[in-house]
Amino acid sequence: MPELRYLSAADVVAALPPVAERIRLAERTLVALADGSAELPAKIGVHPRSPSSFGHAMPAYLRGADPDGADDLLGLKWVVGYPANGRRGLPTISATVILSDPATGLPRAILDGAPITAARTAAVSGVALARFAPERPTGSAGLRVAILGAGVQGHSHLPVVGHTLPGAAVVVFDRHPERAAALRALAAATAGIGSATTAPTAQEAVAGADVVISVVSFGPVHQVMTADWLVEDALVVPVDYATMCAADVARDAALFLVDETGQFLANRAAGLFEGYPEPSATLGAAILDGITRPLMGRVVTTHLGTGLADLVLGDAVVRNALYHGLGTILSE
Repeated sequence: MPELRYLSAADVVAALPPVAERIRLAERTLVALADGSAELPAKIGVHPRSPSSFGHAMPAYLRGADPDGADDLLGLKWVVGYPANGRRGLPTISATVILSDPATGLPRAILDGAPITAARTAAVSGVALARFAPERPTGSAGLRVAILGAGVQGHSHLPVVGHTLPGAAVVVFDRHPERAAALRALAAATAGIGSATTAPTAQEAVAGADVVISVVSFGPVHQVMTADWLVEDALVVPVDYATMCAADVARDAALFLVDETGQFLANRAAGLFEGYPEPSATLGAAILDGITRPLMGRVVTTHLGTGLADLVLGDAVVRNALYHGLGTILSE
């Protein structure tokens, strides 16, 4: 039997690859979703009695380039959301990633999925930022970037913004001013970010922004940010489903991309994206087809998160952990 390694949250953070590599792995994931080399069923969900809670199972398989399957990936992400945990001082989202040996199916690693989720989500946003952010005129200041939400995802997006949009002027909004202030201070100290401020409202943060990253907590609000908030050629990256981004933002966009069409359509059918149009393409298909930013108009890149992204990044984390001797062996 092969050894089974457990990586705690601290182990995962210590073994994360650099930001540039995370973005490369995210792009590999998106392309695999588009070129047919991945098998990814829609999320299977259950809904416990705690209000707005959920448990999602996300199996995935990636067929690698090696004909013997040496670089295949097989595994599962189990993610659970309990919004009420915030009042208890507990994480509202928890996750576990299980990687199996693709040749035998035996488990090879169990990872705390929280830092994986944070890092891979921001990395997918990084692909969108690198490819579809408005161009900065030569000699001008950095792009204005609004970050709505100062939680875990707000934090994880900062190094990605600094890497992909050097010199960015970041404006932070969170409904808790103390959280916004803390993220602003962290942004100001993040490599690549030119300046950081806070805004008292979401609309003021978005006003004049070239890039809007929406990472607020799921809750009772829905489709708050309408098209009239935004400049004409903004890049909008909603990570919080349609919590902030209204349907007219996507309907009026020159280009509307999603990470995986089947998952988006399933969620739209369930009412989570009411009024949203058909996607122009997936991010992966846009990369494969060489689709670039339109000369005029808004671009919206919605990503809901796929289990494959967790496996691809998780595999890189496990390899780094093995090299550095991190983790706990559960069986041999």
